[in-house]
Amino acid sequence: MVEMEPVIGLEIHAQLKTKTKLFCSCLVDFGAQPNTHICEICSGQPGALPRMNAKALELAAKAGVALGCKVNNRSVFSRKNYFYPDLPNGFQTSQLDPPICQGGELSIAGPDGPKTIHLNRIHLEDDAGKCIHDEKRGRTLIDLNRAGVPLIEIVTEPELNSSTEAVEFLKKLHGLLVRLEVTMGRMEEGEFRCDVNISLKPKGSDKLGVRSEIKNLNSFRYVGQAIDFEIKRQTALYESGQGVLQQTLHFDTARGETKTLRSKEEAHDYRYFPQPDLPVVTVDEQLIRELQAGLPETPEQSLEKLAALGIRDEVAKLLIDRRGALEYFEQALLNFNEPKRLSTLMTELLLPACQKDAIAPTESLLTPKLFAQLAKLIEEGTLGRRAAYELFPELFQSGLDPKELAQKKGVLQISDSSALEALAAQIIAQHPKEADKYRQGQDKILGFLVGQLMRSSRGAADPKRAGEALEAALKAQS
Repeated sequence: MVEMEPVIGLEIHAQLKTKTKLFCSCLVDFGAQPNTHICEICSGQPGALPRMNAKALELAAKAGVALGCKVNNRSVFSRKNYFYPDLPNGFQTSQLDPPICQGGELSIAGPDGPKTIHLNRIHLEDDAGKCIHDEKRGRTLIDLNRAGVPLIEIVTEPELNSSTEAVEFLKKLHGLLVRLEVTMGRMEEGEFRCDVNISLKPKGSDKLGVRSEIKNLNSFRYVGQAIDFEIKRQTALYESGQGVLQQTLHFDTARGETKTLRSKEEAHDYRYFPQPDLPVVTVDEQLIRELQAGLPETPEQSLEKLAALGIRDEVAKLLIDRRGALEYFEQALLNFNEPKRLSTLMTELLLPACQKDAIAPTESLLTPKLFAQLAKLIEEGTLGRRAAYELFPELFQSGLDPKELAQKKGVLQISDSSALEALAAQIIAQHPKEADKYRQGQDKILGFLVGQLMRSSRGAADPKRAGEALEAALKAQS
């Protein structure tokens, strides 16, 4: 049996960060009541004429500039003809030739060092609506709120060779587009999703095999699982002497396997022709120069900068990859210049809370300034770490001042000697056996007594001074 190797290409759809749709003034509003943000244009009424969203054009060009693409001064919209119930026009308005951007590249970490993945193109298109299947009543409802939402599709060359490489590429691209503010990138809302094309070929050969396309994956984890399953499926077919059919597939997340949707279409099946209701799209050189001048630092540059601040690589990658995390960190740093402590507190408290609520740190009610204040209270010893961690959920949900809330809850750290002496005497009286063991030379018992004092004070006592108060009280009683 000839050894086979996978060849993977990606088609990534990123929803552009605009207030309105691509060809009309209807709001882009995820989660709104069905069919409340539609008009005669995005609902496909006869005679309605589309109008180009200039912001969407600028964001598409910005993505192209950042990815090293050639941004075409002139590009054309076409009608991509197919019938779906949630496609009111009976066609999608997309770009075939020429698209707004061509070429480009993005490097990832490969098994033998950095690996450059080349892009084929970036083009603009509008999204379809949404089918809502009512199985109880045996009917399908159509919500057109999403119809006409602006997308860019980023198409890679078939140069990826594993699920690990594909996921690494997607994560890096996602982080870059979010950092550029080209997209919000909320995958749970479908703002960043991809189709995966997979084929197998004899190792070392340039001839590609028959490919399958897995549609609409909106999770890095599912992308990895779907690719791994499809590679195994195609390998089994070749080993049994069967051929691979060119198909469009769906990934069943519950069963962890791909399932056939339909035979795979080619470009000629869509009967592309220029959209007569839209003029040629133009991007002038001045805009391209402005976009180039305004690009933020690259993820590699951010990683180097964070490393210089002493932040561990895995923590730095979290700050870079999570939407809005690096911006939040940089703002917090302006108020408390302790990068290690801030980054640790972010990864332990803030990022998990944001992930649970599906928001970016920059969308949190707990502002970077307040977060910095919380970190400073811990560093100064004004607020114990345990008490801070217990307060955090309320701080995160309310956006209250950390010191004021700690005062209200009575958990500001107790460092007053008389108060600690009283607590120490109380703990010794409650645990006479442990106190006797310590007096007999079992020094480790002191840790237990300090823990009891900390629990009694709800984490408000200064641990170091608590230990000193206990030692003094035990010696005085011996």
